[in-house]
Amino acid sequence: MLRTKSIEQSLRDTDDPEYQLKKKLTAVDLTVFGIGVVIGAGIFTLTGQVAATYAGPAVAISFVIAAVCCALAAICYAEFASTVPVAGSAYTFSYATLGELVAWIIGWDLVLELMLGASVVSQGWSTYLVTFLDEIGLGWPSAIGPADAEHFQWGHLNVAAVLLVAVLTVLVAVGIKESLRVNLVLVAVKLFIVLFVIVAGLFYVSGANYSPFIPPSSGPISSDGLAQPLIQAVLGIKPQTFGVLGVISAASVVFFAYIGFDVVATTAEEARDPQRDLPRGIIASLAICTVLYIAVALVITGMVPYDKIDPSAALATAFRDVGQGGFATVIAAGAVAGLTTVVMTLIIGTVRVVFAMSRDGLLPMGFGRTNPTTGTPVRITVTVGILIAVVAGVTPIGKLEEMVNIGTLTAFALVSIAVPVLRRRRPDLTRPFRVPFSPVLPILAALICVYLMLNLSIETWLRFVVWMAIGFVIYFGYGHRHSRLSTER
Repeated sequence: MLRTKSIEQSLRDTDDPEYQLKKKLTAVDLTVFGIGVVIGAGIFTLTGQVAATYAGPAVAISFVIAAVCCALAAICYAEFASTVPVAGSAYTFSYATLGELVAWIIGWDLVLELMLGASVVSQGWSTYLVTFLDEIGLGWPSAIGPADAEHFQWGHLNVAAVLLVAVLTVLVAVGIKESLRVNLVLVAVKLFIVLFVIVAGLFYVSGANYSPFIPPSSGPISSDGLAQPLIQAVLGIKPQTFGVLGVISAASVVFFAYIGFDVVATTAEEARDPQRDLPRGIIASLAICTVLYIAVALVITGMVPYDKIDPSAALATAFRDVGQGGFATVIAAGAVAGLTTVVMTLIIGTVRVVFAMSRDGLLPMGFGRTNPTTGTPVRITVTVGILIAVVAGVTPIGKLEEMVNIGTLTAFALVSIAVPVLRRRRPDLTRPFRVPFSPVLPILAALICVYLMLNLSIETWLRFVVWMAIGFVIYFGYGHRHSRLSTER
């Protein structure tokens, strides 16, 4: 269970004609890929929501704190992706360092993160689509539209979300380059809308709304995270809204707006020059998204006093408050375009992780063979698309978000730990990009991820345990005996 797959073997597997992906992606493609998945609903809703409920105008500082924390994990991914340019991201990295069982756990986590992430975002897309259609005078039948947990009834089908996933699954199956051409166009539309919001909003910013920049603390809040009772018992500190502690609490919330940059690493095998382009793509996408998040946060809190922001539709409401209600249509259109790219990128990421696990024999190997015409694993793509569509179509909105977070943070933590482990085991490897101050920074990144995991609810942890139990049944029932490392010995 602790056997490792050598870097050399991982690289040799990429030359197998039956499991070979086409190398077509440049640094620009990878950067656009990263922006496409990171900039989503968070920039349209999360900035205003957190400003109104946690940090006020100082939410901009929260985004900086979260970006620094996320950057620690990003540079760990960059080192691995440039050293081991093979599909599978954290799964492949862990297989080379921490052993097969840990690699399976990571792969299973990534499937949870990416597949559920695509389902959740497609549900959000359907909500924005309905809003956009309402803004332009059309409508969408509520009987087949999105439904939250309060109004959800079993048997309800979110047809808009299912149709989106179906169309994007076909596009992803056609080819990676074709998918990213569509992604490039939609990301361009999304960035135009975001820049439009920033520039247009500057004309309505009032300096008075930034005072106080850090609002006074409004007292402790309740939390069902596992970490809070321990912190309160040891340090006597309770989670706060507003004040300095509120800014820190907000950083834990907005951290999840950055989730997605790691998906860039899943396409490592399809990069033309992975040693150079993967670190550039990962770090550049994170840097660009950070600047945009901070700019939107400053504009929204400058346009409207933080205590008057509508958490559910912050940007649209802000423009209505300054007499520009027509901008809500533009914002809704931007959200529809933006979330489309997120769903497509998450589908691609899920497919590439399952493909890597199938090629290694931990899942049926015939499942992962690539189509000679498209150069993509069509069977996996169709299967993943069907599963995502089912979850998105029949699950109430708001029930799956934290499951995405816990899978992501587990992968972040283990990749961070794996960096110094591989440095120790294979100091001879060429590393085009190196994490500075190792092992201090990787260990710090892992600790931050564990802390954020402990802030998630007990209900989320229980669901995570059930998901992992299913994964262990599959691994010990099939993967352990059929692994290529087992059968080739």
